Amino acid sequence: MISFGPVPSRRLGKSLGINNILAPKVCSYRCVYCQVGKTAIHTTERQLFFTPEAIYEDVKKQLVKLSPENYPDYLTFVSNGEPTLDKNLGETIKLLKGLNIPVAVITNSSLVFNKAVRDELQHADWVSLKIDAGDKDTWEKINHPVSSLSFEKMVMSLKLFADDFRGTLCTETMLVNGLNDTFKNITNVSELIRRLNPGKAYLAVPIRPPYGKSVKKPEPERLNMAWQIFNDLNICTEFLTGFEGNVTAFTGNIYEDILNTTAVHPLREDSLMNLLENDNADSQVVKSLISQRLIRVVTYNGYKYYMREYHLNMNK
Repeated sequence: MISFGPVPSRRLGKSLGINNILAPKVCSYRCVYCQVGKTAIHTTERQLFFTPEAIYEDVKKQLVKLSPENYPDYLTFVSNGEPTLDKNLGETIKLLKGLNIPVAVITNSSLVFNKAVRDELQHADWVSLKIDAGDKDTWEKINHPVSSLSFEKMVMSLKLFADDFRGTLCTETMLVNGLNDTFKNITNVSELIRRLNPGKAYLAVPIRPPYGKSVKKPEPERLNMAWQIFNDLNICTEFLTGFEGNVTAFTGNIYEDILNTTAVHPLREDSLMNLLENDNADSQVVKSLISQRLIRVVTYNGYKYYMREYHLNMNK
């Protein structure tokens, strides 16, 4: 289950997702707002997961299944964890470029201190750097990084990468009520981002079920304050505060479509119903997946979401 979608993306149009991290979730962070769930393996050690050839062939097979109107605008590394933990990331990006579709990587930025990671990301066409905090204390509260990581070193490394990158650079800041939506933190984040000079800075809020049960969106006044702070520094800024839409691409195999997508991208109920209709399937498929404990249902902000269920020891 490597590629899925395309799914509608608020940043990239039709995005064919690439999950280059094997289950269970492997990440250098344990973000309170993560939509994928608890980090099972909390590490900064890069590993070998899939071979570049395996990912390339899987993506090619997924593309063949798609109708012309569902063809993706981007191939996007959006993983069950942090994509730069994959030692093969650079080689995989280079191989995928042969498909003549732009390649995007959404990273939490924590491994950019590693020169090998910076070099590999240079091959991408579009990179999003996550920057939720402007100081060490806030960073630890919201992202829960591996203890060996250094906030100061990460910040310095972001500038090194931004100065060299020739593709489209964006940043994303997830704002959570009571954690990082203060005037001080938003000001610190905006000043950090201004130095990176991204093409666009995205301000996001949780719209899917988060890992932390108490996670809530900031009040509208806080979002307005964040916008004004970024705008005052002449940063091109866009909010990511709404639902992307329910036009999820279909391949004809409803089981794979649901399982591959929910592994990294929870499906809202209306999106799932749309997918069932397009694949000429009925709700018995969903009931079967739930009864097999392959997916589960959660409610967030008044909507039902369907998420992948993993039966692993998550207490580590």
